[in-house]
Amino acid sequence: MQIVIIGSGNVAYHLAKAFKESGVEVSQIFGRNAAELSKISEELHIPFSTETLADADLYLISVSDSSIAEVSTLIKKENVLVAHTSGSVSREALVGNYRKSVFYPLQTFSKSKKLDYKKIPFFIDAENEEDAEILKNLALKISENVMFANDEKRKYIHLTAVFACNFVNHLFARAKEISDSQDIPFEYFLPLIDETTQKIHELEPKLAQTGPAVRGDNRILELHEQLITNEEQLKIYKTLNESIKKMYS
Repeated sequence: MQIVIIGSGNVAYHLAKAFKESGVEVSQIFGRNAAELSKISEELHIPFSTETLADADLYLISVSDSSIAEVSTLIKKENVLVAHTSGSVSREALVGNYRKSVFYPLQTFSKSKKLDYKKIPFFIDAENEEDAEILKNLALKISENVMFANDEKRKYIHLTAVFACNFVNHLFARAKEISDSQDIPFEYFLPLIDETTQKIHELEPKLAQTGPAVRGDNRILELHEQLITNEEQLKIYKTLNESIKKMYS
């Protein structure tokens, strides 16, 4: 099967790398950013182009959500399989007379961060069972965790990911603001963060909760509120503590 990846960002890079490490040949990486495509091509030894889209059996579109529809119009061939890699966009966003599908890896990607691809869940969607099986078998060459998920299911997967990843990272950034303001190295909090995230591999998150809000320690809560001078930080602190109290009341 001939595979072309369209895009040069984090997801495109990691998909190309995952395929390469799994022995799956990628015929071409295609996009507009020649500099980034050149870097990927040099590292992974995959041909690239910014002008001519190669023929393929499967096109994987790994671009921003807002660009998926426009980029999908570049594929003029019919009866080929085309998948985008977004968690929050319908496969019907793809524009063309081809077989439409989704190949969604649930992970946060950075080019500089090495990943264990076998642990990354892939969510598959397609117009028919045959195409779904093609994508499933391809995903299984990379990952041990593959699941079918339609448009509606993927919306909730993406929503859950925002709570579990994006919001949590934002709290790390807010925590660093506080530690930086008091000249406390944020690195000193990394063992605490590591233990917290490791714990939910063994315990349901609700059972792993600690802290003054779950204990009902109003003295500490009031003390913390007095220490916080940043309005946004205070708003977040109060909102999250109220949420914790309601969950355990």
